[in-house]
Amino acid sequence: MGLKESLVGIFNRIKNAVLLDKSELDGIIKELQKALISSDVDVGLVLELGKKIKSEALRQDLTALEKKELLTRLVYEELINIVGKEAYELKLKKGDKVLLIGLYGSGKTTTAVKLANYYAKKGYRCCVVGLDVHRPAAPEQLAQYAKKANIPAFVSNESDAIKIWKGVKDKVEKFDLAFIDSAGRDALDAKLIEEIKQIYQEIKPSHVLLVMSADIGQAARKQAEFFAKALKIDGIILTKMDGTAKAGGALASCKQANAKVYFIGVGEKVNDLESFDPKQYISRLLGLGDLKALVEKIQLSIQEAERKKLEESLKKKKFNLVDFYTQISAMQQVGPLRKIVELIPGMSKLQLPEGLLDIQEQKLKRWKYAIDSMTKAERENPEIINSSRLSRISKGSHVPVSEIKELLKQYKLMNEFFSEKLKAGFDERQLQKLYKRFRFLR
Repeated sequence: MGLKESLVGIFNRIKNAVLLDKSELDGIIKELQKALISSDVDVGLVLELGKKIKSEALRQDLTALEKKELLTRLVYEELINIVGKEAYELKLKKGDKVLLIGLYGSGKTTTAVKLANYYAKKGYRCCVVGLDVHRPAAPEQLAQYAKKANIPAFVSNESDAIKIWKGVKDKVEKFDLAFIDSAGRDALDAKLIEEIKQIYQEIKPSHVLLVMSADIGQAARKQAEFFAKALKIDGIILTKMDGTAKAGGALASCKQANAKVYFIGVGEKVNDLESFDPKQYISRLLGLGDLKALVEKIQLSIQEAERKKLEESLKKKKFNLVDFYTQISAMQQVGPLRKIVELIPGMSKLQLPEGLLDIQEQKLKRWKYAIDSMTKAERENPEIINSSRLSRISKGSHVPVSEIKELLKQYKLMNEFFSEKLKAGFDERQLQKLYKRFRFLR
């Protein structure tokens, strides 16, 4: 059982407890400590957490309901204290160069592209530079991944990182931001530090970010402290947060090392990079959703040009099937519906019928096929679609007429929603309203 499943189980145990006496409290704390130790959180931290919760929970004479509310709040707050109370923002300005450092297998190469993509969606002209001269496949990997994300990449098979930089420096200067991938090592050693120092002195980067894989758990503290002694580290990016049971341990270790965690990697797609917010992260672990991450993912999934078109449509109140198509594409880029649902408060607790989300996933694909089979006039003015047009679209897309009618109904709901003075972007209230009106997520 993973940390998330364990924590959700603990919250349910608190909620369903008939009598929160000392014995039940001890059982809950023991279960919580076991879950955290399994996630490789430092034992000392875990024991201290247990003492704090128990001390506070037994301090007052409360009703059963008040005890449940208090214990729920205490668990939530102490979990946040373990991974870090504060959310940090990496504020970059035009002309900044960001150097990524770390060991082999940490995910520096893909993270460089993810970062470039993240800031490109914010309006910056970004590029990536490959200075990993030890791993043979690094330049090709960086170039291919960057091409998929439509990010310019400067790579070379040259064996000297300084020579590579000198050869591309003038080209890099034409971009707003540059994200630079450096070489790693199998272990922490003096050679790695010496090489990084030389690169640092040559490039003089604005920021240095340490990339670490979350599966190292408590070892994250040792790595953070080791690199911090060698040169100034601005912050941390933790990768592979979606595929390891030790993520909690890695986050806790970063906090112990006083290292700021700016981003977390939650998948292999280029948009699977999230700004790290301790409160939102713990909320997600507890099954309470994370709207901030969802909004960020949606914004990153819509290309800048498409976003501008959508904004113009909204300002003119001419939301049509072209815009609806863009929204469907963005949702598919965010990830599987099951992953999206987990980010919506309350949705992850719903007992959805087995296979429902997979069915809806396929339905979204068929809706896109149907829109592709429409004429330009039909996409821009769906109101003209009558029975004969429905029949033609159905034959051309191999999508049943009934599903096309459902598509048009959902478009109508979206159109009404966007007409309600929605301008640019989503806030939480609007997003909640949007998902309530989407029948396929009810």
